[in-house]
Parts: sequence; structure tokens; C-alpha cells
Amino acid sequence: MDRRVVAEFFATATMVAGGCWSVAQGHSALVVSAVFGGLVTLMILIAGPVSGAHINPAVSIALCRDGRLEPHLLGAYMCAQLTGGIVAALLTGGAGPTLPSPSVHVMEAFAVEVVITMLLMASILWVINRTSDMRVIAGVVGLTVGVLAFSTGHLTGASMNPARTVGPNLLNGAWWSLPMYWTSTTLGAWLAVDLKRAMAGAVKRSS
Repeated sequence: MDRRVVAEFFATATMVAGGCWSVAQGHSALVVSAVFGGLVTLMILIAGPVSGAHINPAVSIALCRDGRLEPHLLGAYMCAQLTGGIVAALLTGGAGPTLPSPSVHVMEAFAVEVVITMLLMASILWVINRTSDMRVIAGVVGLTVGVLAFSTGHLTGASMNPARTVGPNLLNGAWWSLPMYWTSTTLGAWLAVDLKRAMAGAVKRSS
């Protein structure tokens, strides 16, 4: 099996298992967000040199669209990430599902997930366009995940990642939520690529 695909599986499984374990321990939103952000940082440092450490199907789709992932690897990456997330959910007993708050309408939740995933993807595109230093990339992306998770977790669970959501939500019988999280996060990542292209075009026209 391609070592890049194996790296995506283990990186995603580790991130989801560790983050959901912190939820199961009853930690505060700040601690849970810091754990998720810290694990994303660590997994990028470890798996980044091997696979790029996407750890997220929406990110892989966007990077493929941006020409940074070979199309023939996209399906394998996504399968590895989703399988890793499901295995992690089984190991943690389905802890930490991502669900909209009862006070948040499903369309509001959809919009939140689109925006925060777009911001996450924009941060990824911004930093990888400026450096190949994995330490810098890991720091920027991990910090972005932590900040976005803390600021919006109380609204939607701050998924930003279908692989983070699918396992815990399925094990909790919340299958109905998956189409919303899948489409919103994928759309958000897709729009970040559009935003990058629009900004590049504006800079080119002004020069």
C-alpha cells in the first residue's frame, strides 16, 4: 500500500481519537480546542513530509483542485481519512459527535461550517504558498484549527472535516447530520480555492 495513504490513515485516526478522547474526559471547550489544534500540528509535523498530512477529505478535494494532489490519489486519501476517523470513533466509544446546538437552525449551522472551513482552507493555501517549512505550516494550520474550534464549537461542534465527524456521528445515530457536514465543509474548502484564484487574478490585473 502507498505509504502516503497509510500516513493519512494514521494521522487522521490519531487526530480524531485524541481530540474525541479529550471530549470524553469532560475537558473545557478551551482544552478540547487546544488538543485538536495541537494534534493537527503534531500530525502535520509527522505525516506532512510523507503525505502532506491533509487529515481531511475536504482539504484533499481542494488541494486536488488546486493542483497540489494527483487526481488518482484523491479517492485513496479520502478512504484512508474516513476509515481513520471511523476507527478512532470506535476506539473512543463514539465520543465527541459534532452536532448543531439546539438554538442553531440547520441552515445557520451549514453557513457556519462553510465559513470556518473556508477560513481553514484559506490559511492552508496561504501558508503553503509562502513556505515549505513544515514547522511553520504546522503552527499556522494547528493554531487556525484551535481558534476556529474554540470560537464556533458551541454552535456546530466545529467540524471543518468530514473525517472528524463521520465516525462519532454514526455511532451516536446522528446519520441525518452527515449530508450537512459533508456538503458544507466541502463547499467551504472549494470556495477557498476560488478566493485564492480571485485574489491572484486581482493582483495580476493591478500589476
